[in-house]
Amino acid sequence: MVQIVDEKLPENQPLPKWFRQELPDMDRIREMKKMFRSSGLHTVCESARCPNIGKCWGEGVATFMILGEICTRACRFCAVKAGRPMDVDPDEPRNVAQAVKDLNLRYVVITSVARDDIPDEGAEHFYQTIRQIRSLSPQTKIEVLIPDFSNKQPSIERLIEAHPEVVSHNIESVRRVSSRIRPQAQYDRSLDVLRNFKKFGPDIFTKSSFMLGLGETHDEIEEVMRDLLNADVDILTIGQYLQPTQLKRHIPVEHFYTPQEFDFYKQLGLKMGFKHVMSGPLVRSSFIAEEGYKECFGKVNA
Repeated sequence: MVQIVDEKLPENQPLPKWFRQELPDMDRIREMKKMFRSSGLHTVCESARCPNIGKCWGEGVATFMILGEICTRACRFCAVKAGRPMDVDPDEPRNVAQAVKDLNLRYVVITSVARDDIPDEGAEHFYQTIRQIRSLSPQTKIEVLIPDFSNKQPSIERLIEAHPEVVSHNIESVRRVSSRIRPQAQYDRSLDVLRNFKKFGPDIFTKSSFMLGLGETHDEIEEVMRDLLNADVDILTIGQYLQPTQLKRHIPVEHFYTPQEFDFYKQLGLKMGFKHVMSGPLVRSSFIAEEGYKECFGKVNA
């Protein structure tokens, strides 16, 4: 078993050295921002303050966030704005598809805020976005990172009908911590969502992610990994939780894991039977997402 070394830092102290990254190409970042703003599009890269934005945008890769930029839930780990969202933009699916075409993306990730204010919670909008991308860029592989849709079967079936290559839904944390950091979600419901996508769309790869650094124990980490495996999840990503802001809503980091500890859990996940595991301090659910799809596809079609 891995020995967890306490790396909790005092407030306002620098992050551990393994979080250092090369300076991004600011010209490329400004170019990407200009394109997104001119189309009225949003990215989770910006909204969630992803630490990999420089690397990904420098390579012309981004995760599109549909259904606006205001979430109906207020999870305590997330930087995305919460409140009353705007009306859904009917032109957004076409605009996203045009951006995918303009960027000539081989692989794209589409995510969204939670929209509990909509009867199907946004499933039809996901469907239309996928359909538009297929129309303009038929060669592009599509991954969707979805909210839980309250596990509504019609919403799940509608998204399966669009047939993305990968459906991702994040469990986010171990069971004990779950209700504290995302009070409007449910740990077991998230597992049921993943299980149902595999049940009704067995040829679609499923994926989930959770964060470390929220006070979990080794046994609890193993438990969430077993739970995801029992829900037939193919791809697992594990990353370090970083407090987005000093606002009271956002809970502080309780522990910083070393790269060696993350590698331990990667190897454990592979031994347990996941088809692909990415684990590291800066890993996020959509980071280098194409890699997970390719490995799963290769194993299934070997």
